[in-house]
Amino acid sequence: MDLTDAVDFELLNRWQRDFPLEPQPFARIAEEVGLDAAGVLARYYALAEDGALSRIGAVFRPNTVGASTLAAMRVPPAALERVAAQVSAQPEVNHNYEREHALNLWFVATAADAPALERALTRIEQSSGHAVLRLPLVEEYHIDLGFDLENGTVPRLPFEAPRAPRALSAEERLLVDALAEGIPLVDAPYAALGAAAGLDEARVIAILREWVAQGTVRRFGAVLRHRPLGYAANAMVVWDVPGAEVRAAGLRAAALSQVTLCYRRVRRLPTWPFNLYCMLHGRARHEVEAAIEQLAREACLSAYPRQVLFSRRCFTQRGARYVSADAAEAAHG
Repeated sequence: MDLTDAVDFELLNRWQRDFPLEPQPFARIAEEVGLDAAGVLARYYALAEDGALSRIGAVFRPNTVGASTLAAMRVPPAALERVAAQVSAQPEVNHNYEREHALNLWFVATAADAPALERALTRIEQSSGHAVLRLPLVEEYHIDLGFDLENGTVPRLPFEAPRAPRALSAEERLLVDALAEGIPLVDAPYAALGAAAGLDEARVIAILREWVAQGTVRRFGAVLRHRPLGYAANAMVVWDVPGAEVRAAGLRAAALSQVTLCYRRVRRLPTWPFNLYCMLHGRARHEVEAAIEQLAREACLSAYPRQVLFSRRCFTQRGARYVSADAAEAAHG
């Protein structure tokens, strides 16, 4: 879509983070953009219908409220759409892409804990008849797809060592589950969210503020689908970096403005020797290719073996569902 309307652009771009955590957030935003709350809601609803807005809600720091992994499969091209549909149908899968590689189907799965995640991956293998390559996160250097739509930049945060998963209370778990689809597009979304989770509005807002302050939630705001907004070219670049050097290399890469994601994942030898991952998004393939070469030079990565996997198709993009064991069992009979 051509996002030429200045107000629509501001509603998407400015509020990717720091979305108001107060009883009537859309009224607060309306004051700043010169509309009434009904007008803001109508525009957000239309942007969601057009595919530009995935949801408004929480982006949790990886592995803080559950378990997650990147995974890949090698699927014959004739079977790809069928297998992709099977993978996307799993409640634990929130992103599912075709990429240019022999390992051509890449997805992210999340669950309440590591055993539940492993059961989900085993279920995918059994239903599809194809092995799943599990590539869990080791360290994150920069993970934040809330980049500025005008210049592609995103705030850089100091490096933090991996944290242990957060032990959620019963009420927090209910709120995590209710947030999977984002906040409702209504005047008082946190009251509606609380009704779904069995909490009152004040408690919902207090928990969300606490999660943001503690870093459990990386950002709270508009989560965008970048392809409909013109960012049609995105590539995952993977490097094979010696273990003693990978953190320094990752931090160098993460500091560069063209890098939207940067993290270390486990190797799976001999199939997959790569351990450092960078994502780059752009409007055209040649722009991304040029940005990759610049990244390799400026982050001193040129000497390391690498592969570039451009995405071809997006099969699924939705909020992570930290599905409980009971919910997953019910979903699959």
